[in-house]
Amino acid sequence: MGGDLSSLSIPLWIMAVLSVLQALLLIGVGVAGYLVYSRVMTLINDLEARQIAPLREKVDAILADVKGITARVSQQTERVDQAITGTIDRVDNTAERVRAGVHDKVSQAAGVMRGVRAVIMSLLHKESHA
Repeated sequence: MGGDLSSLSIPLWIMAVLSVLQALLLIGVGVAGYLVYSRVMTLINDLEARQIAPLREKVDAILADVKGITARVSQQTERVDQAITGTIDRVDNTAERVRAGVHDKVSQAAGVMRGVRAVIMSLLHKESHA
């Protein structure tokens, strides 16, 4: 291995050819990767169009129905709450009037009873003095 350059040219040519082959291999892997990527994306888009889009439409319709039902339930709950509140207010008002009426009647009856007792006591008291 003296200073002869011709002995180095064959290994250099081999390395150059191998470098070109590696470059071609890397380009081929890149192209194959792009083709696989594009096929996978096409498959995903097709799957989404055939399977996911109709399912999403059904879910959206169900959610719209649930939203409508929830709004109606909320409205009916508010109406029931107002009806119960109104009924309780009327019952309280009626109970107060009944209590006031009963109190008046009991007071009148107690007054009459006290008067009768006073008359009886006064009659008994007069007879005991006579």
